[in-house]
Amino acid sequence: MIGKAAGPPISITGLGAYAPDRVLTNDELSTIVDTTDEWIMERTGIRERRIAAPEQALTDLALPAAHAALDGAGVAARDIDLLLCATVTPDMMFPTSSALLADMLGAEDAAACDLLAGCTGFMYALAQAYGMIAAGLAGRALVVGGDVLSRILDWTDRSTLVLFGDGAGAVVLEKVDRPGFLGFELGADGGGGVHLSLPGSGSRHIEDATGNGYVQMNGREVFKFATRVLVSSAQAVLDRCDASVDDVDVYIPHQANVRIMDHAAQKLGIPRERMVVNVDRYGNTSSGSIPLALADAQAQDRLKEGDLVLMTGMGAGLTWGSALMEWTR
Repeated sequence: MIGKAAGPPISITGLGAYAPDRVLTNDELSTIVDTTDEWIMERTGIRERRIAAPEQALTDLALPAAHAALDGAGVAARDIDLLLCATVTPDMMFPTSSALLADMLGAEDAAACDLLAGCTGFMYALAQAYGMIAAGLAGRALVVGGDVLSRILDWTDRSTLVLFGDGAGAVVLEKVDRPGFLGFELGADGGGGVHLSLPGSGSRHIEDATGNGYVQMNGREVFKFATRVLVSSAQAVLDRCDASVDDVDVYIPHQANVRIMDHAAQKLGIPRERMVVNVDRYGNTSSGSIPLALADAQAQDRLKEGDLVLMTGMGAGLTWGSALMEWTR
């Protein structure tokens, strides 16, 4: 599904991020599973990741990120009338984390729902928030992406344990008087869903003693999928918006693995210096990946007025999605 923005200018007016205090290094991981810092760095580019404290759930990570986004936009929680939370690790199945977060913030009567699209969830939530604002169904939206993946990992499985971390990010979307989002591209391939799954998490399979309550991943197939769709999705939204890779000032791919990210940038022809990389410090934070990278880019003063920003994600589903926007401050 490809869409070119046709409604009023809508953009991000505030953003924030939060990562837990605990840092888990590769050297520490080598005392848990059979691995080394060199092995992990060579294959993933990840040096460390953050791990939530035992008492922290998703909303505990999302709350400070949301406060920072609201502060950045200069609005109060009561001014939000739509709250979307992209996650695969909600506090619980219901009530939704979005509803709980709205209550914590004081976003009274805001429409709130969770959105699950794997690591692509934040991209789907951005597109949904944009569409609802453009249609007049919402005036101002708070979009949160975050996960506590450490709770659904098998801590004896080297293939997944080294990849993931915990974190959350949030953005405020609203109408602006300058160009903002220019287009979106979203897609899914359920036929490949078996390659990245959490089997014991729903009504199809109840968790049992075989370990089906943990993330299960066919790394080779996911790598092939990721290197393909990060390129095709990005190119599709650029084409739809009559833009080229030469126009892209800031490239923010899903922070899954440096090898995947470098491959996508090279195939697209985007210089590495235009790509935002923080996977080395956070690992793959799933729905939190792109908003955390956005917040890092802003903190490093890499987002300038008028910059063309390309965001591209992929994840379980299998899903993918891209957004192209002109940055406004």
